[in-house]
Amino acid sequence: MRARVRAGDRDAFADLYDQNARAVYRHALRLTGSWPEAEEVMSETFLGAWRTRKTVDPERGSLTPWLLGIATHKAHNANRGLRRRLAFLARSPEPRPVEDFSDETAGRVDDARRLALVHDALRRLGRADREVIALCVGAGLDYQQAAEALDIPVGTVRSRLSRARERLARASSGPVPRNDVERRGRRGEKESEAAFAALFLQEETR
Repeated sequence: MRARVRAGDRDAFADLYDQNARAVYRHALRLTGSWPEAEEVMSETFLGAWRTRKTVDPERGSLTPWLLGIATHKAHNANRGLRRRLAFLARSPEPRPVEDFSDETAGRVDDARRLALVHDALRRLGRADREVIALCVGAGLDYQQAAEALDIPVGTVRSRLSRARERLARASSGPVPRNDVERRGRRGEKESEAAFAALFLQEETR
C-alpha cells in the first residue's frame, strides 16, 4: 500500500481513504469539537496526503499514523482560524434573532453536549498534550505510531501522555484509573467513542 500510494496509484489512494476516512474524521472531531470543522479537516488531510505522497516511507507499516499526523496539523490550523473568526464576530454588531429550530435538532443535543464536554476537557491541556492524548487515547495509536504521526521520540509520547492523564484527572476533580485510559502494553486507546467521552463525564457532575 505504501509503495502504491507513493507512486500515485489512484486505486490505492481510494482504498486508503475508505480504510481511514472515519478514523481521520473522529480524530479531527476530538481536536476541533466541531462537526463542520472536522469534515473540512478530513478533506484537507487527504488532499494534503495526496500532495505529499512522495514523502511516504515505503518500508514502514500502516499509513494511519501518517494521515493522523497530517490531520493533527490541519486541525491546529482550523482552530487558529476559528479563533480569528470568533474575535472578528466579537467586534461585530449583534445578529438578528432567528427562528428556533430546536424541535428539528433535538436528536443531536445529547451528542453535541457530550462532544462539548470532551472538547472542553481537552482544551484544558496544552496543544502538545492534547494531540498525544487524542492520538493514543482517542485514535488508539500505540506509542511508536503516535511518535511517527507527530515526528517526535517515543519517550516524548510517553511523558506527554502521562502528563496529560494527570492534568485531566485534576481537571475532573478525581483520579482517572490507569486501566480506563491506557490498556496494558503499548496502547492507550479506549474501547469506543462513548467510552472516550465518558472519561470526562465527571465534569458535568462536579
